[in-house]
Amino acid sequence: MTADPHRHSVLIVEDEDSIALAIEFVLARQGYAHRRVARGRDALASIREARPDLVLLDIMLPDISGYEIIETLRADPALRGMRVLMMTARGSVVERRKGLELGADGFIAKPFELNELRAEIARLLDAG
Repeated sequence: MTADPHRHSVLIVEDEDSIALAIEFVLARQGYAHRRVARGRDALASIREARPDLVLLDIMLPDISGYEIIETLRADPALRGMRVLMMTARGSVVERRKGLELGADGFIAKPFELNELRAEIARLLDAG
């Protein structure tokens, strides 16, 4: 079953083109409205403007880290409820713990299986 594209929107914050293309493929196949930004500062502006239902947030970005972005979101009363799935190539236990402690709703290590990503996205969007 595919989602109604008007029901859920997803913001992809990912600086690696190949990974972003794979994520966009999954989101398009599932029928989600989506947009991508490659820089952390652009992510904060996009989140404030578009208010997506879910943010897929890479930790290692060229300007500010995903950790800084989630700290900013959780500190802002208007954005603290935003659902965030953090993604990192350094999928260590320490990275996962830090992301979850900062308020991430989920965490996925790259490279990930597309089915794993699809399931996490569905879980987080169904939770809201």
